[in-house]
Amino acid sequence: MNFKKLKTIAFLAFMSISTIPMSGQDLLARQAPIDKKMKAVDSVALHRLIQAEQMETPSADLYEDWNNRYAHRATALPDSFRINLKNFCMPTPSRVITSNFGSRWGRQHKGIDVKVYTGDTIRAAFNGKVRIVRYEAAGYGKYVVIRHNNGLETIYGHMSKHLVAENDEVRAGDPIGLGGNTGRSTGSHLHFETRLCGVALNPALMFDFRNQDVVDDYYMFRKNTYEGESIAANRLRGTGSRKYGSDEDVELATAAPAATYSTSVRFHKVKSGETLSSIAKKRKTTVNAICKLNRIGKNIRLMPGQILKYK
Repeated sequence: MNFKKLKTIAFLAFMSISTIPMSGQDLLARQAPIDKKMKAVDSVALHRLIQAEQMETPSADLYEDWNNRYAHRATALPDSFRINLKNFCMPTPSRVITSNFGSRWGRQHKGIDVKVYTGDTIRAAFNGKVRIVRYEAAGYGKYVVIRHNNGLETIYGHMSKHLVAENDEVRAGDPIGLGGNTGRSTGSHLHFETRLCGVALNPALMFDFRNQDVVDDYYMFRKNTYEGESIAANRLRGTGSRKYGSDEDVELATAAPAATYSTSVRFHKVKSGETLSSIAKKRKTTVNAICKLNRIGKNIRLMPGQILKYK
């Protein structure tokens, strides 16, 4: 092989080797804009996904942690916040409100009391996750706290039995417990609270138990108008609405077909100093009849504001 031919072979070999990284570099150069575009697409898609999740679950922005130690801990309220009330379920089919939100017996009543009987099914108001399942002898009794996707937390107190566990995912309408008379309670009822950032809001602003419905698709909470709205809600949907007979009688909303009580049943709100005997005399009935109808004993200690049924 002559020198000229050897030189030609060496040159061709060198060129073939040198073209490999050049081709690789060209490929990378062509791929770079594609990668950049894909990253941009991924970022946009991720941003949209995060926005969608935040719209569905605004509670993620309201609460800094998930903690099973406390029933409620107040943090800073936003100046305004829109609460989605769609896809709800009434916690109980009972239409009888026995105690309003607000001042009661010298202290603040942070929820509303709804008449239920021991064993009645209590249901989750919205989709969410169970944060607390506990018993508190001097307060809520057997109670459940649920954090909802709409930003609210709801509390269900004085139940006779829990039907869920902490960290359970629940859907609106899922059974979470049974009605009862546990804890600091003077009769079987559901104590129902709605809280935003741990601060108690009047449930009557959102729930209309007499009509078994929510007041609207959304409730817009505003710090500067909340207190006045709460007072108005008590007048519209609390114990003072739709009264008949005397001031102590509470109407059962006889137009409500789903009510579980006979329309012949009437209600008496206990005043300070009243006894079963005095009430029976006033309502032209007997102590035994009152006790049987309310499933209470003759020696029960009556509390002002307590609601008793009579016929």
